[in-house]
Amino acid sequence: MSMVPDRFDTDSTTANAPNAASAAFGRVITAMVTPFDHAGRLDERGTERLAAWLTRDGWNDSVVVNGTTGESISTTDREKSRTIRAAKQGAAAHGGKVIAGVGTGSTAHSIKLAKEAASAGADGLLVVAPYYSCPGQTGLLKHLWAVADATKLPVMIYDIPKRTGIAIETETVLAAARHPRILAVKEAKGDLEGATEVMGQTHLAYYSGDDSLNLPWLSVGATGFVSVVGHVVGDQLTQLVQHHVHGRNAEALALHRHLMPLFRGMFRAPGAASAKAALGDLGLPGGPVRMPLVDLTEEQRRDLRHVLAGTVTEMGGPVDPTRVPTGWLPAEAVAGQVRR
Repeated sequence: MSMVPDRFDTDSTTANAPNAASAAFGRVITAMVTPFDHAGRLDERGTERLAAWLTRDGWNDSVVVNGTTGESISTTDREKSRTIRAAKQGAAAHGGKVIAGVGTGSTAHSIKLAKEAASAGADGLLVVAPYYSCPGQTGLLKHLWAVADATKLPVMIYDIPKRTGIAIETETVLAAARHPRILAVKEAKGDLEGATEVMGQTHLAYYSGDDSLNLPWLSVGATGFVSVVGHVVGDQLTQLVQHHVHGRNAEALALHRHLMPLFRGMFRAPGAASAKAALGDLGLPGGPVRMPLVDLTEEQRRDLRHVLAGTVTEMGGPVDPTRVPTGWLPAEAVAGQVRR
């Protein structure tokens, strides 16, 4: 027996969810940091500037604000609304969109944040599973539906059990997909098998929530990425998608391998701290992190700079990232089968 009532009928919106999700959210999305000034206060001008930089031509389609990388656990509700407005101002300059993280451990609080995000101009919502409380799957589904009901904005649900303490099981995702505004899943538990089942039955769009799995996710039908490294290589992630879409598999693999040191290096410390350090080296807004996070040590910053210098165009990385040393290339590329 189904765990849910026959509340929603599958319609054209649900049936075309990948196209609808791509239109609503884009394909390459960065989970943006929240810039703070030297005193740790919200930097609205910096937020606007960073959102504009990230969504410039050839880079990200959208940014997520007020998510994990945005240190949502340590920003106030008022700061969250101000962040959305500032990011919207910046992203709008290039037609980029702003997706607001509104997930909390409380359904009532998540609904409040969803309504405030809509009022602040958000284009979509990211809703993580309720953390710490660890509800059962029925409670989890009702939570997702309640937040999706709160506004008319499209919703991406976020499955990251290592942070929330609870996984969104395949049956629950299948049920959630019947809500007309739930269009996508940001998946960060690496369950390609379960996602393949969901995509086969519902056409719900999937986004990689783990940069090191970006290419594998594309290979099983994912629409795109919600990335942390997109802060510094959004152009290369866009190129990765294009290689995949056009069947340039050797080039996609070469670029994926080229970026792997950055995927690893950005997460040797918490992603928010690493992203802010990288942005600082590029002269972009970021500032310090708020406790309980701490900024990178000088040794950590040196290690990260070394990785950035090999991958990030603005810091000396190759202009054409697929032209990497032979040792990185698959055999067919070495044989000259990579199209330039």
